[in-house]
Amino acid sequence: MGEEVEFTAPLWEWGARDSWYFVTLDEEASALVDERPRPPRGFGSVPVRVSVGTTTWRTSVFPESASGRYVLPVKKAVRRAEHLEEDEPVTVRLEVLD
Repeated sequence: MGEEVEFTAPLWEWGARDSWYFVTLDEEASALVDERPRPPRGFGSVPVRVSVGTTTWRTSVFPESASGRYVLPVKKAVRRAEHLEEDEPVTVRLEVLD
């Protein structure tokens, strides 16, 4: 198991095409993602294990050019299971995977 970081940030919607929901990693979590060496992947994605409430899943975080941080997609099943609403704070535990 790698190092974990916990942070809280609001859930937000990106509705360019379909409705996608994200949480932006804070500076500490983004730095943890950046410091782990890894092979390049599509769109600069980095594989992670994430927990929100009692739900844990594997996904990838993606770099967000405007802020220099990473964004975490939050799928509908997780939003429903954990009763997450747009603009409300979400507490996330994140582990960068190899």
